[in-house]
Amino acid sequence: MTFAAILSASRASSDSSGALRASLHFAGQTLVEYQARQAARAGADRIMILVSVITPALSQAVDRLSADGIAVALIRDMVSMVRDAPRDADVVLVADGVVIAQGHFDAIAERDGNALLVTDDSRASAPFERIDAGQRWAGLARISPDLLFGTLDMIGDWDLSLTLVRAAVQNGARRITVPQDDLLTGRVALVDGQAQADLVAQAVMSAGSLAKRVRGLAEHYLLCPAARLFSPALMRTQVPATQVRIAAMALGAIALVPIELLWPATGFLLLLVALALAEIADRLDELALRAPPAGWVAFVVPFFAVGGISLAGGSVLATCLALLLAIIQLADRWQRTGGARAWMIFTPASAVVLLLLTTLLGATMMGYEVAMLAAIASAGAIILRKAA
Repeated sequence: MTFAAILSASRASSDSSGALRASLHFAGQTLVEYQARQAARAGADRIMILVSVITPALSQAVDRLSADGIAVALIRDMVSMVRDAPRDADVVLVADGVVIAQGHFDAIAERDGNALLVTDDSRASAPFERIDAGQRWAGLARISPDLLFGTLDMIGDWDLSLTLVRAAVQNGARRITVPQDDLLTGRVALVDGQAQADLVAQAVMSAGSLAKRVRGLAEHYLLCPAARLFSPALMRTQVPATQVRIAAMALGAIALVPIELLWPATGFLLLLVALALAEIADRLDELALRAPPAGWVAFVVPFFAVGGISLAGGSVLATCLALLLAIIQLADRWQRTGGARAWMIFTPASAVVLLLLTTLLGATMMGYEVAMLAAIASAGAIILRKAA
């Protein structure tokens, strides 16, 4: 069953700048943009951001979300809410300035009817709104159309979020209790300033992304661990994934120069760094809940690696190896590896690592021969496991 999402974005932060909580920087974007991506990932087919004033930061966030195919609109008054809210589907209500782990979004999305994410009253939950003597609202609720429109009819100048939550409590909404560990580790938090948002973002990033796809041999054992190490620091300094990906493309092109000048080890080393930067860019996208590119942009750096392998070998064997690696790279990126394990997928990055080592040892031709055998075995494993 589809649902919509209402994001509250009107409260000022505690920073001296007077910015909105929704405009705080979080995971490479504004906080409200991160919340919208979470709701969309959970299954929301439309996002309504309830604002008191439309700021440039909110407008830019809407533009970025729309560019990624997420249906989003800014709502300034109850009349617009009545007009745009769905009458045949539930809505998920997200509190102003709340950060909630994706798993809780998914749990709310799977339920029908009124439901509240709550936490037991404690020192850790003190920033959240109290709903009774023993529990507080943890910032996420699922509201039925009847309750939503019944509340809108009598809302007046009251706060919509809190009024809806109180109405849900009075109507006996089911409660999902958040473990205290989630509050202590930052998986559920209410932020009202940039310093606090940075701390919570660090906790979210250390927990890792939700991506579960199998990667190739070198990516799984070498490049992905490096990306997990460096990505949080880059995100905290607000380095966009696009800039990192452009740098990877440029370095991949530069790597072909020393290969042409018969310095293959230098070229392979530069290609390996370029592939690592491309992996970091993907990691930054995943941390920001953006889907890594699957079109031609995703293949620029690997194909520079394939071209470098062919150019450095200067033989039919090298060309055939490059073509086979290109096919494996396509299968890996598009998740068509037939359930093969990571060590079975011999990608261009894996070949670059092998050829760099054998070149440094003065056994370049042996490296190409071993790489060709590994690529053939990898293609065979992918085909046979997919057939099975």
